[in-house]
Formats: sequence, C-alpha cells, structure tokens
Amino acid sequence: MERQGHAVPDAVPTRIGQVVMLHHAGDREEARQRFLDLWAEIGEHGDPLHRCTLAHYLADTQDDPADELAWDLRALTAAEEITDAGIPSGEGALAVRAFYPSLHLNLAADYDRLGHRDAARAHLRRARGAATALTDDPYGEGVRAAISRLESRLGEDGGGMWTPPRQRP
Repeated sequence: MERQGHAVPDAVPTRIGQVVMLHHAGDREEARQRFLDLWAEIGEHGDPLHRCTLAHYLADTQDDPADELAWDLRALTAAEEITDAGIPSGEGALAVRAFYPSLHLNLAADYDRLGHRDAARAHLRRARGAATALTDDPYGEGVRAAISRLESRLGEDGGGMWTPPRQRP
C-alpha cells in the first residue's frame, strides 16, 4: 500500500512482536486475546506470512493440546500457501524456509502430547530435513537441539533428554 508516493510500512509483524513480548513476560491470557484480535483483523484469507507467523505464536498460548495443534496446522497451511505461490527469493523466502523446522517440530510435539506417535515421528522427520535451512546462530542451534531432544523421546535418532520445545508458564 502506498500513501503520497511512499510505501506504508507493514505494521503487522511489529504488532505480533509486541504481543510475543507480552506473552514472554508471562501474560499468557492477554497475549492470547490480543493474538485472537489480530487474527480477526487479518482474517482467514489475509497475508499468508502474517497468518503463518501469528498462528505459530498463537499456538503457544493455548491451554488445550488439541487447540495448539489446530493453530500449528493453520501456521503450516499458511507457510505452504507461501511456498506454493512461489515467493521470490530474499527475506520472505528465507523467513519461510527458517520457519519450517520449527513448524514441523511444534506439530511433532503436539501430536506426541496427544498420543499420536506415528504423526509425531512423521513431522519430526520433516523438521530434521528442513533444519538444513537453518543457520548456525542461536535460533538454529536451539531448534536443532529441540529436534534432537524430541527424537530421543520418540526413539528416533538423536540424543539427550526431551524437554518441551515451548516455554510454558
């Protein structure tokens, strides 16, 4: 969108980031409500990158593992819309590729919590495959370590004790 010849900055990522900080500060209920309000603004057919990011974080605020799974599936669906649309190379493409390991890891953990071990293992394998897109920074190292922990718990390749890949208050 442009206004008077200048591009209007996209405020949605900033707003999502502000709610993520609220959630990390411990106000899970308020974060969930603000995420839901933002989801209502964006809508089911809004920008797929916004929906992917928002659903990914909204899943973390859920109390019920089935609700968490539903939001994680929405995030994956939105990411696949971006990929299917053939997004151009650059920051957007890198963001989506970096999201896939975490998206599949979260789905694997969701399915594990719900007792669906075959689905958990399938998403865990997809997480491991997608992890090649991660860089050797703290985020990439953290996701790879969480994949290894869940692999150990599920009896897949990897080592270490499993801990949930998400922080819960």
